[in-house]
Amino acid sequence: MAPALSFPIIDMGLLAGEERPAAMELLRDACENWGFFEILNHGISTELMDEVEKLTKDHYKRVREQRFLEFASKTLKDAQDVKAAENLDWESTFFVRHLPESNIAEIPDLDDDYRRAMRRFAGELEALAERLLDLLCENLGLDRGYLARALRGPSKGAPTFGTKVSSYPPCPRPDLVSGLRAHTDAGGIILLFQDDRVGGLQLLKDGAWVDVPPLRHSIVVNLGDQLEVITNGRYKSVMHRVVAQPDGNRMSIASFYNPGSDAVIFPAPALVKAEEAAAGAYPRFVFEDYMKLYVRHKFEAKEPRFEAFKSVETDSSNCIAIA
Repeated sequence: MAPALSFPIIDMGLLAGEERPAAMELLRDACENWGFFEILNHGISTELMDEVEKLTKDHYKRVREQRFLEFASKTLKDAQDVKAAENLDWESTFFVRHLPESNIAEIPDLDDDYRRAMRRFAGELEALAERLLDLLCENLGLDRGYLARALRGPSKGAPTFGTKVSSYPPCPRPDLVSGLRAHTDAGGIILLFQDDRVGGLQLLKDGAWVDVPPLRHSIVVNLGDQLEVITNGRYKSVMHRVVAQPDGNRMSIASFYNPGSDAVIFPAPALVKAEEAAAGAYPRFVFEDYMKLYVRHKFEAKEPRFEAFKSVETDSSNCIAIA
């Protein structure tokens, strides 16, 4: 495992001063060579983050812990070898949808304080995601707002934005079960509020797994498959995983700013050279169609997913030519 010492950590407070060029260069390098970075001084109040963390951990203890312990006991009993356990994840999760329409009022077992805090937190994260997308546009030489517009579907005009709330409890057999299996994320830009005491998140860089350092009040950012396509491969989504830990209960609140379901995803023309356009390095597709493929092949390499849509494009072109 590679050390996390060189993992990119960006102080967003520097963007307002003389050190902005250096901060933007660090952001560019993180997007091009890591697909992950961690941000400090991002504008979300520490008081709100502390409230969300407390309410999330209290909710797990009150509502989800006993259910997970029952699941875990059966899981370990049924999976006593690596082969039997290879498709299991040692996590307790629930999902909240924010856009295009919120479902937080429909989720059972959330108290009113938790719902209110999550609504506020989601609003802050949505604004932060759009701020980050504009910074990426600046580094790419794209018009301000281009990436946010590319992620909005034509009919509803809104991204798909939701949060996965996860707990990774202590695992007695971390040699047997993963916290979360290795994968790339399907969508646009992902903002993670993670536990600052219990680690486990790793990304794959240059063939080695690198720890993502837990830092108090930071937000971890990673790029999804759709941004790789839109940036024509300038920025890459990368494989990452959660390693189960024998001690500690790791909190993870990951918010996904994804394309609208009917958004048509394709490389930004300004980032495509003439020879690349002829070769067709990345395909054009509807995000909803990509997700149908992704859910079946999430824990596999992303390249075959891209190739599948390139094949569809080729077949369509051939049909048009024959007609």
